[in-house]
Amino acid sequence: MIACSRCLTLLLVVLAIGGCSLGYYWQAATGHQRLMGQREPVDAVVADAATPAELAERLELTGEMLDFAHTRLGLPDNGSYRHYAEIDRDYVVWNVFAAPPLSLDARRWCYPVAGCVSYRGYFQEQAARDFAAGLAAQGDDVYVGGATAYSTLGRFKDPLLSTMLDLPDYRLAGLLFHELAHQRFYLPGDSSLNESFASAVEQAGLLLWLETRGHVESYCQYHDWLLRRADVNALLDKARVRLRELFASNLPEADKQVTKQEIFAALRADYLRLRESWGGPPYFDGWFGPQLNNAMLGALSTYESYVPAMHGLLAAEQGDFERFYERVEALAKLPATEREAMLVALPQATGPAGNCRPVTAALGKQPD
Repeated sequence: MIACSRCLTLLLVVLAIGGCSLGYYWQAATGHQRLMGQREPVDAVVADAATPAELAERLELTGEMLDFAHTRLGLPDNGSYRHYAEIDRDYVVWNVFAAPPLSLDARRWCYPVAGCVSYRGYFQEQAARDFAAGLAAQGDDVYVGGATAYSTLGRFKDPLLSTMLDLPDYRLAGLLFHELAHQRFYLPGDSSLNESFASAVEQAGLLLWLETRGHVESYCQYHDWLLRRADVNALLDKARVRLRELFASNLPEADKQVTKQEIFAALRADYLRLRESWGGPPYFDGWFGPQLNNAMLGALSTYESYVPAMHGLLAAEQGDFERFYERVEALAKLPATEREAMLVALPQATGPAGNCRPVTAALGKQPD
């Protein structure tokens, strides 16, 4: 979730605009303020004799990850994630994604600062599910996903949360790189570019982090996980093509609904066949459960659509992150249609090259 910035000022703006969204912005503002009020400097938490040793070690490790992000990846050093907040839930926010029943075009909501995005975030799970239920009652496909991190795009010193520390080391590092990448570049109104950029920085940065620290086994496991993810994304893209053709056809709506479910069933079967070829984890089962629908396909597409193009762009700059950032910023200055055409035309890559044997062990639970 991209949070509201300068929330007290924002509330006054909302009041001036009208009261229809006041409840939503109020929960965003109060949720944000509550988190900011829970922050403590990481150094103080580590130095506190009452802090459990395991927590202190995890916090010190995040400091090393942040130092790496600032010095090797050129990501902003503005005090973000140098404060810690303990929260009493599994996720900090829940994001609602929605799409019409016969379309893959995600619903969009527009906010100050963040622009128009393809999700709506809530600090309370029930509020998110209530909103999703209202959309579903109107016929939409909906998907609700929890998020472990929270970003104000650097307008505040974003906190390191207990939800983040529950992640395995490699996923924690990747998450920090991802969120800081949003602070380095963010184009209001283009969720696909923003998330694809951040995902590419996360993936390339994490491989570099693991290599730098000499974690050969973890490096190869993650590298192979990226290759598997690319294979899964190819299946999803194939299903999207079939669905778009179906939705654009002249079939009666009832027939479209039946065929839609057949396409999703075929997609699950294709995934199971691919899964069997791997011989062991990591898997992507969480993407293919009962919640698989138009909205979830849209959510996954938002995070994945331009990642191969981003990796191709980084490779063209020989892994120089600063030049890569400049290329992305130049793309962002183009009109939307021209920018999309250039992204599609760019050389595509799955990630940094590497010579790793097939995966032999799991890195741990993978993202759902």
